[in-house]
Amino acid sequence: MAEAHQAVAFQFTITPEGIDLQLSHEALRQVYVSGLRSWKKRFIRLKNSVITGVYPASPSSWLFVVIAILATMYTRSDPSMGLIAKIQEHLPVSQSLSAQCQTMVSAVLFSTLLWLSLIFTMRLCLKQLLSYHRWMFEQHGKISNTTKVWVALVRIFSGRQPLLYSYQGSLPNLPVPAVKDTIKRYLESVRPLMSVSEFERMSKLAVQFESSLGNRLQWYLKLKALWAANYVSDWWEEYIYLRGRSPIMVNSNYYGMDFLYVTPTPIQAARAGNTIHAFLLYRRKLNREELKPSRVPGTVIPLCAAQCERMFNTTRIPGEETDTVQHWQDSEYVAVYHRGRYFRLWIYKSGRMLSPREIELQIQKILDDPSPPLPGEDKLGALTAGDRVPWAQVRKQFFSTGVNKRSLDCIEKAAFFLTLDDDEQGMMGDDPAGSLDRYAKSLLHGKCYDRWFDKSFSVVVYKNGKNGLNAEHSWADAPVVAHLWEFVLATDSFQLGYNDEGHCKGDVDPMLPQPQRLSWDIAPGCEEKVNQSLAVAQALADDVDFHVFSFRDFGKGKIKKCRISPDAFIQLALQLAYYRDRGLFCLTYEASMTRLFREGRTETVRSCSNESCAFVKALESGEDEDLCRRLFRLSADKHQNLYRMAMTGAGIDRHLFCLYVVSKYLGVESPFLKEVLSEPWRLSTSQTPVQQVELFDLVNHPEYISCGGGFGPVADDGYGVSYIIVGENMINFHISCKYSCPQTDSHKYGAQIRQALMDLLALASPDQRQPARMEKAQAKKDL
Repeated sequence: MAEAHQAVAFQFTITPEGIDLQLSHEALRQVYVSGLRSWKKRFIRLKNSVITGVYPASPSSWLFVVIAILATMYTRSDPSMGLIAKIQEHLPVSQSLSAQCQTMVSAVLFSTLLWLSLIFTMRLCLKQLLSYHRWMFEQHGKISNTTKVWVALVRIFSGRQPLLYSYQGSLPNLPVPAVKDTIKRYLESVRPLMSVSEFERMSKLAVQFESSLGNRLQWYLKLKALWAANYVSDWWEEYIYLRGRSPIMVNSNYYGMDFLYVTPTPIQAARAGNTIHAFLLYRRKLNREELKPSRVPGTVIPLCAAQCERMFNTTRIPGEETDTVQHWQDSEYVAVYHRGRYFRLWIYKSGRMLSPREIELQIQKILDDPSPPLPGEDKLGALTAGDRVPWAQVRKQFFSTGVNKRSLDCIEKAAFFLTLDDDEQGMMGDDPAGSLDRYAKSLLHGKCYDRWFDKSFSVVVYKNGKNGLNAEHSWADAPVVAHLWEFVLATDSFQLGYNDEGHCKGDVDPMLPQPQRLSWDIAPGCEEKVNQSLAVAQALADDVDFHVFSFRDFGKGKIKKCRISPDAFIQLALQLAYYRDRGLFCLTYEASMTRLFREGRTETVRSCSNESCAFVKALESGEDEDLCRRLFRLSADKHQNLYRMAMTGAGIDRHLFCLYVVSKYLGVESPFLKEVLSEPWRLSTSQTPVQQVELFDLVNHPEYISCGGGFGPVADDGYGVSYIIVGENMINFHISCKYSCPQTDSHKYGAQIRQALMDLLALASPDQRQPARMEKAQAKKDL
């Protein structure tokens, strides 16, 4: 009751002597501090909006232009060529001002208009410069003079110290490829996957589509491209993610792992304290736009930052037909799950962020809380793991009023979600490989009810201090979350650190409010629906076969010495391994970004090409090594070209997808588009890039290696493969498939990948085979 009284700013009672008014000064102070913090954030947003709005100029440049114009007028010359006089004639307050004041005001107005015109011109020039992509297709180390001049101009027009969103107004729009070009590239991509008769039939459908319906649909896309910032992204988010009615757990969400070899502290509460504080530091940098704009590695070319806006305080809200992504401007707490109970953990007090040590003590209070879950509370999270329609119906029926609505709002409006897991995970014990597999499955789906899969991301901290995260996919793609996760891992270990006992550092305020336990009133009908969702999710989770392994025989260092792109090398190894595993080729998906364009997300690189298939067949049939080596390099060059085309807006699949959406809106059927969009991706791959190399000193601290992250299989009879190239000598792989498919086995495919990597290195670098030949020769002599 005392806590309830402290929460009330004032209370009054009516007595015979009059009204007795009692003020709670602490509560009023908290109201004042909270409001002050909110206004500070508004001011920062306004200031950043101004700075970003005038970029690539700066607000101070306005004063320079004004002074320059006034100085020129002082020399009795008219830089405006009569425009200042025209403005002076039409000033609405000219009668109340002296002639000198009228001239001064007119000059300032002209200077402002000139300044805005210069900004518009600079932004237009920068946009045109960023539309140039020929630099990407030039050979490594052979830069043309045109590209050198272009780089210099980009530097000039980029201004100084850009904020996170400074380039947004200067990024070019994603171009709409010609229907003819897209169909030509599509037919080329499926040629090695079809028989002669199948390819002829598909070619006829494609020609028929191009000559009839294609141009009509293309007209609508071009109209949208003129109007919208990106003709793909909104439809991609809605139709690929938000309109999906199957579970997002496993099917859509993905995960990120902790360090492979290091656990900074074995104390669960301490690891949670530093992790939460690091997330909050990132959020503060994000809100203040203090993060450096992401760029293409090794260049000055900026990438779109639009996906960062919904990183925190964001939740996917279920709907019966389509979900929505709800974002709130701010949140001062984190939602926490532990042993079937939900808590609100305040992360600010008196306008300041809690220190890591304070957060650790608050987490420890949750861990020490002996209270049992309320009836029906412990498995509520399963609603977010099951099918979307039942969850939308349950939310509307049981969580729209009363205590359930308040508690659900608390979770959905939280900065993010945190699970304090009672299990121990990581690479440990006598079975390091098996423990990594279990670690991956735990992060991907957990117990199916101990994560809130609708949150933009959920952090998991295990009993032994290991951590990880699970991210919802609709609001952003993996590189955006990976950038956040890299910062958190580096800040946790190298900036915040721990004391000798493994506890967090920082001062402690003894008057911190207790973590607030959330209340629920779960009806029997609601509990039944929870159990149904849990059954669906559990069946899906049990079917996932996962294998995580580190390939340490070599890394990008040796691959680069062969003068081959590491990504192309790995993709060809995946093709070779799949052919050896299944005896055939399949449609292969490799994710590529289109963030060179405004609001860009991803495009598909169809890694299985005519060149890659020819190479694999030649290698497997025992053809001459020189021929195989030449085909290998041709296929690697082809892959690089496909990747670059996807990045620069000349991909296939997003264009075809949008044409299909337009056909549905118009109510017309296209046999060609229907067949294209129904083709299964039996091999879905993605590279997790290391974006902030400067945060990790792998030379002096080689043990601080990230294990990367992964995702579930896209097709029921296919594989999902994620990989991260760490340093010069390691590649980590995450392989998923389904137990229910007898043709797939994650461990078997992993073994094939290992062997394929070794075989490709031996082929690309003949020196690698010399030791093996010498060993064989010596063995013969010994015999």
